This record gives sequence, C-alpha cells and structure tokens, in this order.
Amino acid sequence: MTQTPAFEDLLALVQDRSAALRSSVAGSPDLDVRVPSCPDWSLRDLVEHLIEVHRFWAAAVVAGPSEKPPTVTPADDTLSADLLARSAAATEELIAALRAAGPAVGCWTWWGNSDVPTTSGAVARHQVQEAAVHAFDAQLAAGTPRPVPAVVALDGIAEFIGVSHGTAGPWPHEPARIGLHAAEGESWLVNLTASGSHVIDGQHETAADLHGSASNLLLTLHGRLPLDSLRSEGDHATLENLLSWPDLD
Repeated sequence: MTQTPAFEDLLALVQDRSAALRSSVAGSPDLDVRVPSCPDWSLRDLVEHLIEVHRFWAAAVVAGPSEKPPTVTPADDTLSADLLARSAAATEELIAALRAAGPAVGCWTWWGNSDVPTTSGAVARHQVQEAAVHAFDAQLAAGTPRPVPAVVALDGIAEFIGVSHGTAGPWPHEPARIGLHAAEGESWLVNLTASGSHVIDGQHETAADLHGSASNLLLTLHGRLPLDSLRSEGDHATLENLLSWPDLD
C-alpha cells in the first residue's frame, strides 16, 4: 500500500496544487465563468473559497488543541486586492503555520469522530486533497482539465475513505464489500457495515469493484466525474450507493 507522503512533501504538494489552481484561473479570460463541477460557483468564487479554507486551517493549526473551531481574524486590508495575490498569500500563511507546528501538534478538525488523527499532519494531508480537487475544478472551468498527479490521487483515495467515509456514520444499506483498484497498482477493499466504512486486508469476495486511474477514482469519489468514467464490475446499485454516501452536498 502506498505510504502517505512525508510532512514536508505534503506541504510542497499543497503549494503545487494551489499554484495549479491559480495558474488555470490566471489563464481564463472570464473570472465569472461557472465551474461545471461546482455549478453554484464562478471561478472567482472558487478562488475566494480556497483563500477562506487556507486561512481557516492556518488559524486552526496555530490555535493548537481545541474542542471548537478557530476564530479567523479578518484579512489585512493593506494586502493586495488582487485575487490571485491574496490566494498566494493565504497559501503561504497556511504553509507557514503547518511548518511552524510540525506534523504532530493537535488541533481542531471536523473529522474528530473518525479514526484519522486530529493533528497538523492530518490537516496538511487533507489540504493536499482540498487544493487538488479544486485545482481540477478550476481546470475544468477553464476548459483544460488535467489528471490529479498520481502521488496525490493515491493517497487521496485512502484519505477520502478515512475522513469522508469515516465521518459518515453507519452504512445505510445492506452490508457490502467494494474493491477500488487503481491502474497504478494499488487497491483498497472497503467493508461497509452498520459500524461504518473500514479498509480490510486480504482476499475477500466483493459485491462490486471499480477500476481506473488513481485520478479518475479520486475524482469520482469526490463527485467530479460520473460512475461511467470507471470500469465497474458487480452490483451497479451498490456502486451508486457508495458514490452518493456520504452526501457530498
């Protein structure tokens, strides 16, 4: 199984994917164009969202262990009003907070009831995925969609199962096992029961399987690509149930 990238590598990937988002936005002639994968948002809204996310998680990491989300101070009005400059500054604020904390400092997270740690390292890992998926959103809106880099997508699949599935509560359907198989050679066997979602080891019979590139698997889990972007085997209804759980809206 692919290992999560080292902490410094995660920081570099947050910067890389955030820069990829800004690059796509910079190349678009219209910041008010709608984002197909987030139809309520324009490209401008997408960048503003990333700014808010980066500043929020920077504040959470700086605050340290807490049972409540952080209070985010208003941005400095003296900063450049340029949208992309503000985004770059927010990314650097997040990276600086994470680097100063290191990977092991506790902090508030919304996934506290999962098995994923509530640490700055887990925040860095999640922010790679946040930036990567929204970079794809920006590329899609700009008409230049590109695959999520394999190193990001492979860890992102495991992170999605741990965080998104891990906070979704009981599986609301008949118990099932589903295999996710990346073309890059990694697989995850997900056991779905009344106790939630858990990755299990070994060879087990599955109700259904999904096959595709790590990028397509990740983007399908995040609701950015349709089920038919992957090769499926087994019970189609079980796969549709998986992709509608948790409710990403």
